[in-house]
Amino acid sequence: MNVDMLVEPLQGLLRQGGEFLPRLALAAVVLIAGWLLAKVVRLAVVRGLRAINFNVLTERAGMDGFLKQGGIESDTTDIFGILVYWLIVLATLVIAFNGLGLTYITDLLGKVVLFLPRVIVALLILAFGAYFAGFIGHAVTAYCRNIGVADADLLGRIAQYALIVFVVLIALDQTNVGGDIVRQTFLILLAGTVFGLSLAFGLGGRRWAARLLERWWPTEGGKGEEPRGKP
Repeated sequence: MNVDMLVEPLQGLLRQGGEFLPRLALAAVVLIAGWLLAKVVRLAVVRGLRAINFNVLTERAGMDGFLKQGGIESDTTDIFGILVYWLIVLATLVIAFNGLGLTYITDLLGKVVLFLPRVIVALLILAFGAYFAGFIGHAVTAYCRNIGVADADLLGRIAQYALIVFVVLIALDQTNVGGDIVRQTFLILLAGTVFGLSLAFGLGGRRWAARLLERWWPTEGGKGEEPRGKP
């Protein structure tokens, strides 16, 4: 009787071990296969992006220079490859842990897996948006120079930076980082800046504004007329 009481728990433990070991072996095979697949896909993504000159686009957009200033040796193309690599690795971990019945870990990793594609899309938005902003900035500068507007470089930079801020907001909204707080803060700062400039022009900058507008768009007679009345 006592022997049976001691043997039964041992048999149950051995039975559970016999059921768990095949699942553990299958999880190990899944992890190894997923790791190899991740390395292959990462290499393919990096080579594919460089084949279509995506690295040239990110370099002209200023993203690669920004990374180098931050001490990061990899360029944007390599970062895309790293993100894809970890996306596949984490998805493989989800499958492996789910097979082992570790649902808590799979739920946590699943949230990260769903977040990584958002980061990839956000980086694509930043890359193409920054390149487009640079193109618009150069176009504004060239146009202002052709029509004889002074401070053409300043106007081009203003247009470029304004578009970059807009693109960054779209990218942050894609990743749900900050959410409404980021948008509301930006709108408050924008409204404050516009109000401050309007107040400056209205109270003490009328004469300066008239000279600035005359400098940008001179009249046919040479110098524009000075605004009458006191500021």
